[in-house]
Amino acid sequence: MNRIRVLFFATLKDRAGVKETTLDMPEEATVMDLKTHLRQEFAGLSQALDSALVSINREFALEDENLPAGAEVAFFPPVSGGAGQEYPTIFTITEDELDLDALLDQITLPTTGAACLFTGMVRGRTSRDDPHDTLYLEYEAYQPMAEAKMRQVATEIRTRWPSVEGIAIVQRVGRLYPRTPTVLIACTAAHRDTGVFDATRYGIDRLKEIVPVWKKEVGPQGQTWVEGEYIPQKGE
Repeated sequence: MNRIRVLFFATLKDRAGVKETTLDMPEEATVMDLKTHLRQEFAGLSQALDSALVSINREFALEDENLPAGAEVAFFPPVSGGAGQEYPTIFTITEDELDLDALLDQITLPTTGAACLFTGMVRGRTSRDDPHDTLYLEYEAYQPMAEAKMRQVATEIRTRWPSVEGIAIVQRVGRLYPRTPTVLIACTAAHRDTGVFDATRYGIDRLKEIVPVWKKEVGPQGQTWVEGEYIPQKGE
């Protein structure tokens, strides 16, 4: 038998009633076999597993993939986010307050003449689509995988925009109240016409696609997990 560690995040954690469990699976078992087993053990997961994303050892996985011995397998909904590089790169999940000036200072070089920074904030009142008020957001992340995927996003940015100097990708987790910065994407370059604006926009869009971070929205109307719709492909 193959003993594996199974982790649940966001809505999957709520439905399972636990954050993680350990299971013994046959040596040739696949992700699909694991889902079948989980449906039997956790009735609340049955429908949620149909659309859940899966990672094996912190890389996205498909249903027909085998479970390696001692694997760490995580289940989560679509997400709502280094070494050997010449320029400074920051990627981290943190519970600490985001100091935007300090983070920008860390990726500013003597050659830097332009910086583009995006920060998302907790919105206390939403007026478009489904108008409502928000008391606070509860952010959760699969931290080891999230930071690995942040590193990947930084690499993708450098591949597309070689002129970018410093990159910062930082996501705050925990309970955050309106007017609080939740995420920072910042890129620096020698000049403003080197793609630094596009690189920053790409960074936040890509974080929302592949970095496993979720938020629970709590307001007068109740609470709900906010999930995305993007489904990453194998190797992404």
